[in-house]
Amino acid sequence: MMEVISIFWDLVVESAPWLLAGYLLAGIIKQVIPSSWIEKQLAEPGMLPVIKGAFIGAPLPLCSCGVIPTALAIRKAGASKGATSSFLVATPETGVDSISFSYAVLGPIFALFRPIGALVSAIIAGTLVLLFDKEEAPVAKAASSGGSCCASKKQEAVVDERSLGQRLVAAVQYGYGRMISDTAKWLAIGLIAAALITSVVPQSFFLQWGDGLLAMLIMVAVGLPMYICATASTPVAASLLFAGISPGAALVFMLTGPATNIATMGVIREQLGNRSLIAYLAGVIGTAVACGLILNQLYASFGWPLQLSMEEHGHGFPVWRHLLGVVLVALILRVWIQPPLQRLFSHSRPAEQA
Repeated sequence: MMEVISIFWDLVVESAPWLLAGYLLAGIIKQVIPSSWIEKQLAEPGMLPVIKGAFIGAPLPLCSCGVIPTALAIRKAGASKGATSSFLVATPETGVDSISFSYAVLGPIFALFRPIGALVSAIIAGTLVLLFDKEEAPVAKAASSGGSCCASKKQEAVVDERSLGQRLVAAVQYGYGRMISDTAKWLAIGLIAAALITSVVPQSFFLQWGDGLLAMLIMVAVGLPMYICATASTPVAASLLFAGISPGAALVFMLTGPATNIATMGVIREQLGNRSLIAYLAGVIGTAVACGLILNQLYASFGWPLQLSMEEHGHGFPVWRHLLGVVLVALILRVWIQPPLQRLFSHSRPAEQA
């Protein structure tokens, strides 16, 4: 038990500076890129919005749960099925917070290949949806016209009038508030699972499946129904690597897990149809496996070493990193502690006034 706690805390301390920086950058991006601009870019016919959907979605600070309402909004604003699918893949598969976390836990190679794989996966999935699920007519834009459009423009005007200081405060509130609220549960699950797998599962456990296609298909089966965000999938992937899976199989897990959970698949089936869902899954899974095979080949050809922070658990960290770890844990715990406290105070105030 003490070993699990030690590994868990080392992982928290290792990742805290990168996660906190990533959450802040996510908040800044949220303030810089208005939602109405995203909707406008993707509400066009053809292949270009599919590519735009991937590149716009990749850095956005949205997890597996947060991307669904945003994707529905751009769909109602006139985005094609292909553009919506591309956005729906790229956004949860990667982001500024998960890239920085990947660099801290998995090293620079994964930090580079993860967003590249996410972009390629999103474009291919969106293209397959565009090709195999032709739309009979453009999506009606009634919901995005009239009062709704005016409201969007008015909202943009309000954002534009804010000072730099006000925007920075809003970025901090979003990054360390809404973003952590959206990811706290899954990040905690990911860190705990990583500590358990690292301490309990023998390092050679996954070697029985080899390092080729079979291991990757097993990772697809594990990641396909899992409801996990990109940030939370990172420590789990690191623990799987530590337990013996290949780098390519770990990449497959990180690409399929966030983009193919049950909730997302249900929304795609309901809003875009069965043909889009099949094309979506084919694009995500096929591209993930292909990227995994390529990454394995590159590791073998160039002799790249794995750079896992989990292998170094037990080594000392400076005090400032432990303090940042405390800050990160406090922000995560606030997600669960704050609501009951607010309810408690809201119930006690009327009694005091009486």
